[in-house]
Amino acid sequence: MSRGLAPGHVKKRRRKRSESATGPDCRLRRAYACAMARRPRLELAGGYFHVTSRGNRRQPVFTDRRDRQRFLVLLDDVVTRHQWRCHAYCLMGNHYHLVLETPEANLSSGMWHLNGLYAQAFNRRHEVDGHLFQRRFHSILVESDWHMLELTRYVVLNPVRAGVCPHPGDWAWSSYRATAGIGHVPRLLTVDWLLGHFGPTRRQATSGYRAFIDEGRRPIREHSDR
Repeated sequence: MSRGLAPGHVKKRRRKRSESATGPDCRLRRAYACAMARRPRLELAGGYFHVTSRGNRRQPVFTDRRDRQRFLVLLDDVVTRHQWRCHAYCLMGNHYHLVLETPEANLSSGMWHLNGLYAQAFNRRHEVDGHLFQRRFHSILVESDWHMLELTRYVVLNPVRAGVCPHPGDWAWSSYRATAGIGHVPRLLTVDWLLGHFGPTRRQATSGYRAFIDEGRRPIREHSDR
């Protein structure tokens, strides 16, 4: 201790340093740093992913047919450019689901283009500004064929479990009709892998797929995605 410096002053100076380390400004800086720090996205060549993206504050991201058609056009372009394979999709009101296979490790760059370009088009058309989507997209790595099959069923049953329609075939904005053989297969959609699990011929496969989806329409206790 320095000569002539009272112990009380020493304690006071130390308390000031402690307060400066935990004061409001420091806590704000730490909170900001935590908010800005983002965990890196899992990028995997040959990976299968369940991808979802929701509207900011759960606001609608699709308001009508024109919005949904625009999104599918952009999805087709991104799938082609990034050489993805889309095995299932469903566009709801305030969110969407995609089941994607990425031969190259480029999931984040493709999703950045898809959400960014669609948000620009949406805001321009509806004359609004600000963030359309909530944070970044959410992705889960699919780790088995069983998981993949259950996931593709879950995705196309979203409108049914949300009470939007009684049957997945009634919802025009999912991959169900194309995969089930009752609708046109768009270029963005890959159906061969999925149908290959349900029969050796296209007729048998689509029939087996429809039966598989119908099994999932039975009452369940799991939370439905609205």
